[in-house]
Amino acid sequence: MVMDGQGGGIGRVIIKKLRDAFGEEVEILALGTNSVATSQMMKAGANRGATGENAIINMAPEVDVIIGPLAIIMANSMMGEVTPGMSQAVSTSTALKILIPLTQERAKIVGVSGEPLPHLIDKVIEIIKEGKINV
Repeated sequence: MVMDGQGGGIGRVIIKKLRDAFGEEVEILALGTNSVATSQMMKAGANRGATGENAIINMAPEVDVIIGPLAIIMANSMMGEVTPGMSQAVSTSTALKILIPLTQERAKIVGVSGEPLPHLIDKVIEIIKEGKINV
């Protein structure tokens, strides 16, 4: 599951790189906090997509991996798009969470380098390829 909000740009890049690396051997679900984000992720190659709080709350416990920006576990982040219910569903899911340390929120993650988004997504792909998770 790839989750994103606002314009869906981060989710779009994640899905494109997942498709490039794994082709059709993985099923990618695009879960957007809004329809624009979901649409952008679907255009990038997701198998299925859904939008909004109910979709995220219902799907988060069902998936093996959740990938997205750090803000998906922060209630009221993304200018309020990530509801407390969404962040709780993601945080409490038994899925492995691969969080990209990008956020516009007033939060600093100590010890994290400020690498550009493409490099961070390459690291996501490396984690999956190294077999640290089951996909």
